[in-house]
Amino acid sequence: MRLIVGLGNPDPEYQWTPHNLGFMAVDELANRHGIRVERPEGKALAGRGRIAGEEVILAKPQTYMNLSGISVRELLGKYELELKDLLLMWDEAQLPLGTIRIHPDGSAGSHNGAKSVIGALGTEEFARLRLGCGPDHPVSSRKEYVLRPMKKAELEVAAEMLGEAGDAVEMILSHGIDAAMNKYNRRKVSPSEEPEQK
Repeated sequence: MRLIVGLGNPDPEYQWTPHNLGFMAVDELANRHGIRVERPEGKALAGRGRIAGEEVILAKPQTYMNLSGISVRELLGKYELELKDLLLMWDEAQLPLGTIRIHPDGSAGSHNGAKSVIGALGTEEFARLRLGCGPDHPVSSRKEYVLRPMKKAELEVAAEMLGEAGDAVEMILSHGIDAAMNKYNRRKVSPSEEPEQK
């Protein structure tokens, strides 16, 4: 069994903010695979089902971002899962909007939710999928940027990225994290950088 957790904030006002891309990624997987993520469990809303032939628990911690680790630790304990069974998904302001990155371990960067999980588990050694939400222009406050609702154009890019994230999670479960990293960790090329057709 695998535990797939998306990070976010539970209040409706945060629903369409960049900081809730982790929740949106869980919703994408739930919608694809007919999993209802609504059972209160381990300070999260959780749902059980199958993705790519694997039994999974999808979860959205309801503790608010900065205490996400409490929920993740409880869920791992409840289901007697190991760190290798965890996949954590969160928004990443250091990556351009529309870009995903998959890694088997690593630091939290400046993300307080990821810091909370690392603190609660006492290790950085768990798989993660980061969802780029970085601005294409300088912002005075990164905190304000990730906590404001996304504009229509941003939501369209995010929807495409969430579809790609869903594909990537399916590949992680069916072919392993290395295969998914090889496919999805490529740098996105803008149209102006694409080689000319000869």
